[in-house]
Amino acid sequence: MDYAANRHLDDLPAGLAIRSFVAGDQGAVSALFETGLLAGQVAPNDTGADVENIAAAYFDDDRHHFWVGTLHGVVVGMIGVNADDHDTAEVRRLRVHADHQTGPLPAALLQTALNHCRQHGYLKVRLDTRFERCEALETFERLGFQHTRDRSAPGKDVLEFYADLYQSLDNGPKGKVKAGS
Repeated sequence: MDYAANRHLDDLPAGLAIRSFVAGDQGAVSALFETGLLAGQVAPNDTGADVENIAAAYFDDDRHHFWVGTLHGVVVGMIGVNADDHDTAEVRRLRVHADHQTGPLPAALLQTALNHCRQHGYLKVRLDTRFERCEALETFERLGFQHTRDRSAPGKDVLEFYADLYQSLDNGPKGKVKAGS
């Protein structure tokens, strides 16, 4: 599903688009991953094997997917969804170029992933982050994620969030969107 189908499209600047990953995006996606690694947003032992082979990791099942956010055709963000189990999806590899982290792109990417999860019958969505910027945490909460726990990882705490999709209400708490919107 493209983000354009969501009612938050009015918030996006001209030239911004969310679309499915294509092979030609690989270099830009790898660069975003590498930037996150250098900034400490990625665990040092994270091999990035899924990033090196997006097709095998995210297009092997209809319930999995990977998107990029582009601004005037240039990849400036990315996000993926994989199954944790039958009812729970994991949001992975949410990365946004530093110049766009405080704009609407992070929320647009995350909303796209949530819409996909609803359409594919997931009941819960999990994400974790080593990123502690207030803007990111506020975006997670605004889209219905709740901070559930902290856990230790080498050199930094990891913040874990869950969103319960089965509790989504039309214009409900924290901007949740009714399933199928």
